[in-house]
Amino acid sequence: MGESYGGESLLFLTDEQLRQGIEAMYFAYRGFTADPDRILANMAYGRAHHRAIHFINRAPGTTVTNLLDILGVTKQSLNRVLRTLIEDGLVESHVGKTDKRERNLYLTEAGTALEARLSDAQRIRMRAAYRDAGPEAVAGFRRVLEAMMDPEMKRKNDALRDAGV
Repeated sequence: MGESYGGESLLFLTDEQLRQGIEAMYFAYRGFTADPDRILANMAYGRAHHRAIHFINRAPGTTVTNLLDILGVTKQSLNRVLRTLIEDGLVESHVGKTDKRERNLYLTEAGTALEARLSDAQRIRMRAAYRDAGPEAVAGFRRVLEAMMDPEMKRKNDALRDAGV
């Protein structure tokens, strides 16, 4: 049969075990976003701002179209977020070099500093959780997360990771 961990067969989980996993994901997400949410609340920003800052930092020069694709939000919603980030001096938008219709996005020095504060808070939490869970759990957790991604999101995740940015 399959490997066991804590008496649970990894090849068969009951609905109750799956429900517990779903609930653990919800509560973990709340913990994962709590520290950045506090930082952003002081600036009247939300999670959409955080996600935009994160992915602009991961891929400097990314296009608005690419960011729309990664975030899965409407153009109107992203434009609202980008407008505030640009007005507040955290993001710069440059006309594309090869396609003048494109806008390439970059964090400013202030944007990079904010991204570092937000990511540092999450890295501290993740590092502590990974340390407590151990290397096998870390590898297993990543496999579970990647297995839950839609194929297109997995491709985007792999591209970011492979870029080594």
